[in-house]
This record gives sequence, structure tokens and C-alpha cells, in this order.
Amino acid sequence: MADRSVTLVVCGAPLTTRTPDIVAALRDGGWQPRVVGTPASRDWLDLDAVTRLTGVRPQFEYRAPTMEQRGAPPAALLVCPATFNTVNKAAAGAADTYALGQICEALGMRLPTVVVPMVNHKLWGHPTWSASLAVFKTASARLVDIHTGQPGEVPVQSGSGPDVVAGFDPVWLVAQLNVVVGG
Repeated sequence: MADRSVTLVVCGAPLTTRTPDIVAALRDGGWQPRVVGTPASRDWLDLDAVTRLTGVRPQFEYRAPTMEQRGAPPAALLVCPATFNTVNKAAAGAADTYALGQICEALGMRLPTVVVPMVNHKLWGHPTWSASLAVFKTASARLVDIHTGQPGEVPVQSGSGPDVVAGFDPVWLVAQLNVVVGG
């Protein structure tokens, strides 16, 4: 049986409130998700709901050096939602948080990766943004439109977060992961 483990990295943005729905969709789609959060995601993330669904608490920090050895890398990485800060830092190779370290490793290993940017239109035009997206594309990451679940990337109109969150279908992520892993 093929490895169906996926690390779901969540960032500090409104769509993070839907993490339990995303985890449930991944599980229903045959994936075994592990949730990793950026420091900014803590206030958006329902830790208890995610823990009930996955059996483990979301991870925010690097493991202690005295802990067990690291396991094998996951079959895929999913970053949803991906914020302006996280995408730019990972594209620059900054791994100063556990979540960023997971993204940087996945890009470096060319691990099948799906990224769903949730970035407002005011930041979208920043000169660094297009270059950062290009780095992800060069590493074969699949960028997904938060509005449709289709390949591509578009900004979120500032102030429309609640509508975007309500209209997001987590099943889109299962379909995109299946494409990038070839299953």
C-alpha cells in the first residue's frame, strides 16, 4: 500500500478555522494528516478538534534533541492557508520556525507539495511576492486557487475572508494531492 501521509501546514489566516474540516476531508480521502502550525496560526486553530481527528496535537515547535529519532518524511506536504509571510520566508530559505522548516525541507526534497495562498490584494502586488511564488513553482509545488480549488493563484479581496472561508471546499485539496502524488 502506498504511503498516504501528509503534513498539513497551517498559517495565521482565516481559513485556518476550517482545519478540522480539512483534516476530515483528507482522512475521508484516504490521507493520514499530521498538522503543523506557524506561531501565528495558534489563535485561529481549534487544537482540541484537530487532536480528536488526528489523535495527536498539532506541532508548533521543533522536537527536543532528547526525543525519539525523526520518522520518515511524509508522502506529501499541504500548506493551507499559505500566508504572505510564510511563502516569502520559505522561498528565501528561512527555517526559523518548525512550520517553515517543514516547508523548506519539502521544497528541497521536491516532495509533492500543494500550496493554497490566502493573501489579500494589497500584498499581492508586492515586488517580492511574484518572485516567491516562482521559487515554489521551480520546486514543483502546485499552487491552488483558494476560490475554485483549481491550479493557479489569485489574491483575496481585502475584507472578503469570511466569504472565502465559507466557500472553500476541503475536498478540493484531496483532489490536488492525488494529482501531485500520481494517485
